[in-house]
Amino acid sequence: MRRRTVAGSCVAAGAAASLLLATPAQANTEVEWPDEFTSAFTAMAVPEEVIDGDGEVSPGEEGAMGDFMLWVNSETDVICYEITLEGVTGDYESPAMTATHIHEAAAGEPGPPRIAFPDPEPVGDEPRTSSGWMEGPFMTGIDDDEGNDTGEGFTLAQLEEDPEAFSADSHTEDYPDGVVRAQLMQVPLDGVETGGGGTAAQQSIAGPALGVGAAALAGAGAFFLLKRRNADQQA
Repeated sequence: MRRRTVAGSCVAAGAAASLLLATPAQANTEVEWPDEFTSAFTAMAVPEEVIDGDGEVSPGEEGAMGDFMLWVNSETDVICYEITLEGVTGDYESPAMTATHIHEAAAGEPGPPRIAFPDPEPVGDEPRTSSGWMEGPFMTGIDDDEGNDTGEGFTLAQLEEDPEAFSADSHTEDYPDGVVRAQLMQVPLDGVETGGGGTAAQQSIAGPALGVGAAALAGAGAFFLLKRRNADQQA
């Protein structure tokens, strides 16, 4: 399995004070690079975790895998993301603005998207990657029963309060329910558990990224490999 170094696009681009982004939430908006993060999360997504809108198991693409790394500043509502998809074929498909999301959905449950990330590219080659920054208010392009966008009113503080209530996934033409999926898991911020937005755990920009790289990615990688091994044994 190919793994990125954490001091990649997220940290290297942080040398700039701000970045002009084209995101689903706000195209061509200048987003300030956060001086510090309040929490970090990972999701090691696999096809076996995908469910349909009724909560029934609906496996994604066999052999596919997804790596979501997220750094959050809940005080400014900014999220930094690095997403890698491997073993995924075909183009994306979703009624939302994009096909790669964070859903408010507990394990084994469906739920609405709250954040729509730019889809990893390039399609037709791998790994597919997507990285950058987004700032609330967030939009997904999906309306709830009352006609409001499912990103409306969502804040990153909600994600920090209960990360296990959120899942990450991506959708393709052949796997509209999801090609891979996983629950978010909070990881140490510079070797210290934040406990969900605790300011005492805030660190400089270099601290959290390198700390997550040394501690979170290694631990999450082992967790992911275990899930892959179990899936292979069941196949």
